Amino acid sequence: MKLKTTLLFSSIYLMCFFVTAQEINLSELHIKDIMQGEDFVGHLPSNVSWSNNSDTIYFKWNPENALSDSLYGYDLKNDKISKIDFETEFALPASNAVFNRDKTKKIYSKNGDVFIVDVVTNTITQITNTTAYERSVHFTDSYQQVAYVKNKNLFTWDIETGTTTQVTSFLKKEKKEKSNSEKDDWLNQDQLELFDVLRERKEKLDTRDSLMKRFNSKKPLEIYLGDKSILNQRMSSDGNFVTYLTAKRPKNKKTIMPHYVTESGYTENENTRSKVGDEQPEYTLYIYNLIDKKVYPVVLDNLEGLDYIPEYTKEYPDKVYKNDNRIGYISGPTWSPDGSYGVLDIIANDYKDRWLVLLNPENGTVENLDHQHNEAWIAGPGIGGYGGGDLGWMPDNKSIWFQSEKTGYSHIYAMDVTSKKVKTLTKGSFEIYNPQISKDEKRWYFTANMNHPGDRQFYSMPIKGGKFTALTNRIGNNNVTLSPDEKQMAILYSYSNKPTELYIKENPLFTSTESTPKQITHSTTKTFESYAWKDPEIITFKADDGAEVFARLYQPKTEVKNKAAVIFVHGAGYLQNAHKWWSSYYREYMFHNFLVDNGYTVLDIDYRGSAGYGGEWRTGIYRHMGGKDLSDQVDGAKHLISKYGIDTDKVGIYGGSYGGFITLMAMFNEAETFQAGAAIRSVGDWAAYNHGYTARILNTPVTDSLAYRRSSPIYFADGLEGDLLILHGMIDDNVHFQDMVRLSQRLIELGKENWEMAIYPIERHGFVEPSSWTDEYKRIYKLFQESLLGK
Repeated sequence: MKLKTTLLFSSIYLMCFFVTAQEINLSELHIKDIMQGEDFVGHLPSNVSWSNNSDTIYFKWNPENALSDSLYGYDLKNDKISKIDFETEFALPASNAVFNRDKTKKIYSKNGDVFIVDVVTNTITQITNTTAYERSVHFTDSYQQVAYVKNKNLFTWDIETGTTTQVTSFLKKEKKEKSNSEKDDWLNQDQLELFDVLRERKEKLDTRDSLMKRFNSKKPLEIYLGDKSILNQRMSSDGNFVTYLTAKRPKNKKTIMPHYVTESGYTENENTRSKVGDEQPEYTLYIYNLIDKKVYPVVLDNLEGLDYIPEYTKEYPDKVYKNDNRIGYISGPTWSPDGSYGVLDIIANDYKDRWLVLLNPENGTVENLDHQHNEAWIAGPGIGGYGGGDLGWMPDNKSIWFQSEKTGYSHIYAMDVTSKKVKTLTKGSFEIYNPQISKDEKRWYFTANMNHPGDRQFYSMPIKGGKFTALTNRIGNNNVTLSPDEKQMAILYSYSNKPTELYIKENPLFTSTESTPKQITHSTTKTFESYAWKDPEIITFKADDGAEVFARLYQPKTEVKNKAAVIFVHGAGYLQNAHKWWSSYYREYMFHNFLVDNGYTVLDIDYRGSAGYGGEWRTGIYRHMGGKDLSDQVDGAKHLISKYGIDTDKVGIYGGSYGGFITLMAMFNEAETFQAGAAIRSVGDWAAYNHGYTARILNTPVTDSLAYRRSSPIYFADGLEGDLLILHGMIDDNVHFQDMVRLSQRLIELGKENWEMAIYPIERHGFVEPSSWTDEYKRIYKLFQESLLGK
């Protein structure tokens, strides 16, 4: 592959070629068509919710191809779909409502206002109607009051009287009285001694101020935050305590990203994220005792393993490890329904520990309940997310439920907070997703991939654990939203070659006969339906270390097979794509159909680090991205060669984001395996990426420089032998374009000639314009045609 054009850009020579040859195509599909996205496939339903009385399903949909999705409703009584007008949509309750204990009322915030619903009568009462933004609604005072946050302060609304009360008064700076000099103090005292009138007036003022303190005692205590920001303001269930989290945020340097194509005609700069290793916020949880009018911090110095020093630091014996305050984000408290207990969910700032602790609001102390530790990092379904994990209370009001990877897979556990006894509710070599307790508190509902890592079904289970009851059975992804009465299931269902549609089915727990799901929407276009979309085979192969790797395999017909293969690498790292449902990478899926029609074999691997396979697989890339995740691609290529007749010199690779990163590592480190690669929106140097993602996997550049050196493509660019195509949006605020500019300079200095770059001036990380998608994939196809087939 030869360079076609050289562009001078920002004093850096960026290589860019143009697709001039006619597209050689044996397929009914055309790249320009499939890259139109939803306009080609159809606009699929999403965001399902129910009416309070369980007779209408609401969902986002766009069958009319409008500028954006609209809200539609399916009426169960008359079996009709209708578009919901703006006024009706505006008045509908939010789907994330909070119920009271007996589920007779629920509260929510929507469009910045607070509402309460009487579930029995299905009447909605608007509590606030302001230009301010009210949020974080929750019940307090034994469910007699509604609490919410407005302008950083907590307010309550009494359900019976309708009285609104301001509970907190958070201020930035304390009012300081002007201090006098010693001379002025003497003069002031002398005046009072000389003049009776001045002395009498001061005594009256002092008496008034003293009396006013009685009135001030009825007002919220003024709490000064200084330079700290405030988050997570909540009232206890009994209404006696307010908890709030403060964050002291350091001023880290941001990355400037220029916009070159603008309405103004001038280059405009955008400030974007900082880089991994920056100083992190310092979090402190406080309690405001409303009875005693006192504020005090929650003391967390007794957390188990708080003084932990990571194992990787042993590789740096001459370097002193410093992490004086390991406390990261603090979620909660999650109060028991009767208000007796409150539990905090705490993540370490190095992401290696998660603590569940019982809070004593009287004095701010905590008692350890559950300590989850991972030498790599805490995560997995329902565990250790950016705002804490899934957590709730069991019906006995003294036991919490939570998820943990204790056995290697994310499962549900229950713990009595008084006895500390733990009960395992689910177990097995599969993952649990989105658990919830039924309305009558007698059973669980959740999704699990119990049958196959790439198949998700909806289940029920007794509240204390036991046998699973499958409520869905069609292979694929069954994303279920239960009706409020739990008698009906709205299912967003899809299969590998069948895009998502909305179905309705009776909950088998409430009927004696098994019903077949009824399809409500028909979203796909006639053009999409005119092609016989391939159902990729889910295969496994053995990695070099003996691990079983799952992958999607697309095979061409014998008569067109060209003995060339393309390996696709999904993005995000922790994501799953070798599954049996409609992929979020649907453009890539259609492109794979196009490639197969043209004789290519395509393999799509759930490499080490992918989701759906448990904790060991998830953390298989710890401290070495481009290690096992890359060797899995190499072993996949070997499997294609040994079993499917692929020529050793006809293997290409491509992917975006994390997939682009792996593509770079493949081209730089595995030149004998991969002859061509297309790296889209790729990370070239992990030291330039964000903290929240990268520090979990590689620690920080200062503390673990070895991990960054062996994981960053820019250090291996000298190994490039095959043909490399780099594609990147110039206003990518996730993986900055600067990353590829730096890599291009490195390739230039190394004297590499077999690489090219295509730049997209108005695209961010996720491309928007069909013209950009089309240009991108025409170039990728041309790369494989020329490099693998010599066309």
